Amino acid sequence: MSDSLAYFQEHLAEATRIRRDIHAHPELGFDEHRTARVVCEELERAGIPFESGIAETGIVATLKAGDGNAAIGLRADMDALPIQEQNEIDHISVHAGKMHACGHDGHTAMLLMAAKYLAQSRNFSGTVHFIFQPAEEGVGGAQRMIDEGLFQRFPVDWVFGLHNMPGYDAGVLAVREGPMMAGRQSYSITLTGKGGHAAIPQQTHDPIVAAASLVSSLQTIVSRSLAPTDSAVVSVTKLNAGNTHNVIPNTATLGGSIRYFDPKVIGVIKQRMDEIAAGVAATYGCSAEVAFEDSDPPTINDPRAAALAATAMQALGPEDGVDLAPTPMMGAEDFAFMLQAVPGCYAWIGNGPGESGCVLHNPAYDFNDALLVRGPAYWAKLVETVLPA
Repeated sequence: MSDSLAYFQEHLAEATRIRRDIHAHPELGFDEHRTARVVCEELERAGIPFESGIAETGIVATLKAGDGNAAIGLRADMDALPIQEQNEIDHISVHAGKMHACGHDGHTAMLLMAAKYLAQSRNFSGTVHFIFQPAEEGVGGAQRMIDEGLFQRFPVDWVFGLHNMPGYDAGVLAVREGPMMAGRQSYSITLTGKGGHAAIPQQTHDPIVAAASLVSSLQTIVSRSLAPTDSAVVSVTKLNAGNTHNVIPNTATLGGSIRYFDPKVIGVIKQRMDEIAAGVAATYGCSAEVAFEDSDPPTINDPRAAALAATAMQALGPEDGVDLAPTPMMGAEDFAFMLQAVPGCYAWIGNGPGESGCVLHNPAYDFNDALLVRGPAYWAKLVETVLPA
């Protein structure tokens, strides 16, 4: 067993205590005040300097060793989700309607433990910035940290992220160059027609009929407007119209999410959505207004950074504990904004098979504490690989 693995095995109870304490006290984006206090207290206890209050509750801790000039950033997210937890565990959420259903409690604990180990070992030459990010879950925490000068105040040559992944065997580390997670684009479409009595529909221009047709027509974008090699998803997730049985309404609204890997693809999808919505609406005597709302870019790994991550994973071993050809996922990740600002890499660590609903964003999810050995050991090995002593 490597020195780092032995260290994290020895300190597993400490890491578990931290992780479960954060799990029991989940906080939503930009409201992670208690979580930030826990992080700051642990950093102070370990003698690691840090700055807090970045993007409300974000924290950056810094370690320097040797005379190397290179610097890297390691990022963990801290926020929870607005979900009512349904587990029967001692560390269940004490806050109704909030839970750590994505493992950010584990990510925070892993990065803290890696910082503690590296503060003692100093087996690297250069600078490491440990980035504890708020508000990853669709609230723009990464971009806000960047806007507040993250990489100007804490310049790095590379930035790395790590996320647990249910469905992978526990502890398996996975990385690939290029797309790792999809880009996300939300949209809404308002169809306006002419309402009237349900008994005399011939006097109306029914936006509900137009909306029903539009739902099907939007599915032709991926199958007929994109090349078969261009992976994308156009999902309609909501449809609202009317509020009584005997009235055809004036308007119907639908909305959903687009997912894609190639940034060029989103332009084609948006253009076709505008064209199809206008055409379908006109067919039924209606008009259409398409609005594109919040979005995240694809998470695209720099080839050199991915190679460094792969080297660290392979050095950590064993061979069957590393996957260098994972299939990209259609989920989105706001770490993508950091990768637009600085070259870097996003990797996964298996959380186990995902039995009994233990999948991301599910009320039965819980982070696998066994990862609190291999996860921080990967962080430590990555630092030693990128910043050799």
